[in-house]
Amino acid sequence: MSNTQNDAFTPADTGRSIRAWDVAVVGSGIAGMTAALAAAERGARVVLVTKAELTDSATRWAQGGLAAVLPRPSRSGSHPQDNVAAHVADTRSAGAGLSEERVAQTVCSGGAAVMDALVSSGTDFDLDDEGQLFPGLEAAHSAPRIYHAAGDATGRAIAVALAARARAHAGIEIREHTVVRDLLLGERSSGNGAGQATVGLRLLHGEELHAGAVVLATGGAGQLYPRTTNPAVATGDGVALAARAGAVLADMEFMQFHPTALALPGVATSDAAPLISEAVRGEGAVLRDASGARFMTEAHPDAELAPRDVVARAIARRMRTTGEPVFLDATALGAQFLARRFPGIDATVRASGLDWSRAPVPIAPAAHYLMGGVATDTEGRSSLPGLFVVGEAGCTGLHGANRLASNSLLEGAVLARRAAEELSAWSPWQSWPALPEWVSLGAEVTLPAGAEPVTERERTWDRRRLQALMWQAAGVEREASRLEEAAETLARWAPPRVESAANLEDANLLTVARTVVAAAAARRESRGAHWREDAQHTEDIARHSIARREEQ
Repeated sequence: MSNTQNDAFTPADTGRSIRAWDVAVVGSGIAGMTAALAAAERGARVVLVTKAELTDSATRWAQGGLAAVLPRPSRSGSHPQDNVAAHVADTRSAGAGLSEERVAQTVCSGGAAVMDALVSSGTDFDLDDEGQLFPGLEAAHSAPRIYHAAGDATGRAIAVALAARARAHAGIEIREHTVVRDLLLGERSSGNGAGQATVGLRLLHGEELHAGAVVLATGGAGQLYPRTTNPAVATGDGVALAARAGAVLADMEFMQFHPTALALPGVATSDAAPLISEAVRGEGAVLRDASGARFMTEAHPDAELAPRDVVARAIARRMRTTGEPVFLDATALGAQFLARRFPGIDATVRASGLDWSRAPVPIAPAAHYLMGGVATDTEGRSSLPGLFVVGEAGCTGLHGANRLASNSLLEGAVLARRAAEELSAWSPWQSWPALPEWVSLGAEVTLPAGAEPVTERERTWDRRRLQALMWQAAGVEREASRLEEAAETLARWAPPRVESAANLEDANLLTVARTVVAAAAARRESRGAHWREDAQHTEDIARHSIARREEQ
């Protein structure tokens, strides 16, 4: 790749400092680092921008593992031999009719290649006594296909290995603690017609980084809620950046709530709630109410291994009905097994003063994963020429209305590499393909093109108020009047003046919150992670929601 393609763009304006690269990647989880490495391996000059440390991402927090079908039979006699078709079927089943088959086939068939690449990159996956990779079982999977590293620290092992490779690559410039304020847009001056394209990034304090292509890999938006498993950096930045630039968003109402976050008395902050991985239930742990009774056997045939949305709702309802906590009972697994199989979780639980080998521990649902995001195809292309989006910030239709456990690391790696292959050939002289046709809701959700003057709007809100509002209106269960009231409140709130990274994050969260609420109000059915108390039916036709900025 050469940087001559930058000559085809006219920058929107000139910042204090201008530099140019072939590719600018924003975000440093598995998707961002994979995209940066794959592009650099193809000869691109890459700048990798992240607002915190290189390994500070949601990837680092991933416990459960990576789902992949490897060319070897399962060693568990209680499950059928695995294959890609079964993985696709499980993905689509969890997605509640909204998971796109073509996308699921593309991602699930890439599992073996991803595992090979990660092992080659230095990720030490757990091995059995014979020195072979071995799979574990998680909820809603029909066969064991989840591969772990360091027991329950898979994401951290992957992040550390990829970061070491990125730091060592001469073609990648890494800029940590660097905050992106907006996408730069420019006019295409040649090729098959004029039009706007993404030409780089504007940083918080005005510096511009120009690039032939931009890849957003900024993760999700768990910080919309007061209780989340996501790290503090998960403030929906990439989705907000793309929305402000005019890119199409999709399925923003679908926020997955993980059923089993450790719920310590008196703790209700936006710090990442300690997650107790689905794999613990895969190994045999069960859920009990305060009386000691199991209740998931009544809620779903798969009981504790039902899809996440089913388990999360059952827990929330039991807590609301009894007014008491719900508990995860892993005592039957024994102290030695828990410490060996889940060393990180074991240490966290014990550091909280609990001994989960002797007594059940309190848990509650927490915001975990955004299935929606910037609408893209399987090469990461958004509706905006030159803008690629991969990982949790994007929406390909893979996860549908509810993500299958451990598919997120797989998706990030598979689609980031596909995006790198595509962007290495991108030039403004190419036509930019349209996004795949999805069956969408009859009316599109529109985002305000611009804010009213600050003096006419309420400025006395903060992140905690936003989070409380989102939990009440757009949490595990939703209802029309609460969504309408939340939409009116969010419309009154003015974005903060962007004078700091924290202000910008709050502005981004406000943009994303408005979209989530609007999309949730527009979907008048219950599907997957989106449950409407006032519309508990599921429509016969599965439709995606589409959101875009109003034309100015």
